[in-house]
Amino acid sequence: MSQRPVLLSHDPEAPFPPVAQALRQPDGLLALGGDLSPARLLNAYRSGVFPWYSEGQPILWWSPDPRTVFRTDGVHLSTRFRRGLRHSPWIVRADTTFARVVDRCARAPRPGQRGTWITPEMCAAYIELHRLGHAHSVEVFDGARLVGGVYGVAVGRMFCGESMFSDASGGSKVALAALARTLHGWGWPLLDAQVENPHLLSLGAVSMPRARFVAEVAALAALPAAVGPWTERFGAWPASGLAA
Repeated sequence: MSQRPVLLSHDPEAPFPPVAQALRQPDGLLALGGDLSPARLLNAYRSGVFPWYSEGQPILWWSPDPRTVFRTDGVHLSTRFRRGLRHSPWIVRADTTFARVVDRCARAPRPGQRGTWITPEMCAAYIELHRLGHAHSVEVFDGARLVGGVYGVAVGRMFCGESMFSDASGGSKVALAALARTLHGWGWPLLDAQVENPHLLSLGAVSMPRARFVAEVAALAALPAAVGPWTERFGAWPASGLAA
């Protein structure tokens, strides 16, 4: 087991080190350095690795063990919450305002955290991935008002969630549930949630051993999937549809 993270090469196409080399403390720290170019980011997600660092730190790359994931047919909304959605006017769309979703996620308060890991450099990198058709957002609207959203990266038929926010109670839950239901309908079985927290567990997230996760990601990332905006494919449908 390596005692320190690997320093990445300057070549964005270079493979990541095997995830088994990641540190146990802090859990999953695998590498540092490199850049946030599209090639490097897509390589990372296909390898079960993601960037996570704060302003003033080098870019840090992680692959924790175990990994927190959702089965796309396993997102759980409580009976009380679903009952409240029956007459909701909210509408769910995809890829209509990606940059706003990233910005809101960056500015959302996080209990127990000071500041955000979604630095301006990170924002720019994911906006570029979105421009290239690899990063996507699911957005919840109350009329013209954006009340919740989630964004992440698609590789093959695997979706790697990055962050979500609510500007109205339940906004992020609706975005996540709508994303999962849509992915399940497309035949995408997994949604990566990266690191466990009580909120994710309450919504149905489960732990998966890293070795199994990496093997599943490799298989799903190798499957063919269209690259480009999801706006038309996702459609616009009422949040009340999640009440059933």
